[in-house]
Amino acid sequence: MSKGRIAFQGELGANSHEACVAAFPDMTPVAHPTFEEAFEAIKTGDCQLGMIPVENSIAGRVADVHHLLPNSGLKIIGERFKPIHFQLMVNPGVKLEAVKTVASMPIALAQCRKTIRRLKLKTEQVGDTALSAKLLSEHPDPAKAAIAPALAAELYGLEIVARDIEDTHNNTTRFLVMTADKAPAPPPFTSPCVTSFVFRVRNLPAALYKAMGGFATNGVNMTKLESYMENGAFTATFFYSEVDGRPEDRNLALAFEELQFFSEQFEILGVYPADPFRSHI
Repeated sequence: MSKGRIAFQGELGANSHEACVAAFPDMTPVAHPTFEEAFEAIKTGDCQLGMIPVENSIAGRVADVHHLLPNSGLKIIGERFKPIHFQLMVNPGVKLEAVKTVASMPIALAQCRKTIRRLKLKTEQVGDTALSAKLLSEHPDPAKAAIAPALAAELYGLEIVARDIEDTHNNTTRFLVMTADKAPAPPPFTSPCVTSFVFRVRNLPAALYKAMGGFATNGVNMTKLESYMENGAFTATFFYSEVDGRPEDRNLALAFEELQFFSEQFEILGVYPADPFRSHI
């Protein structure tokens, strides 16, 4: 019996879908065309959780997501690191030698460049990895293949003719688990934690330098600090950051106190258990 619905961006069979199944096997994954629609589904309660990719070890930051986070009204309650593997798939019965063209999203094509070159395939860009598999299923063609996650082959009745064809085998995507709950239950104190927050520094000389000083003097490990433009203005005063620990920890509480003295806006977006995968990074 399903224990609710979890939203993700992309087609059924995408890497985000695989991440949902792996982390929450009892929930029903629900596909959405855009991140905005996935966020809205969580906010309205249509879905109880969301699985949102924020960065990839090769491609970097996922565009748009960090701009949506601060104003979403959602909280982060978890993170998941997912190794990314791409499969070359064809219509049933098609032989690899017959394939002339391969379709997928540009990032996937770029991350499988060596195999594509070795097989002398032409490429065709599609907006989503799983969509390339879906389209191949709907329009069978013995000269075409798709690059997508293994789940897509299973869902769309395709056959995998080459497995794990990505050029780099440490390719990993980090996902954040989101909820509309304004006050989610805190993680157990036995778990190493991450705290995500946003802030805007005051318009003072060296404000960012001074705001960051409290983290250094209190021995807080900051794992992420990214600046963003707001409303098209060429200023870098709005920041998204992540640190090890929880706000109740004395050293982090002191660092936040100093940060807020030099900031005109400060909001904690989530306190959540660190994924065990972090220790292998």
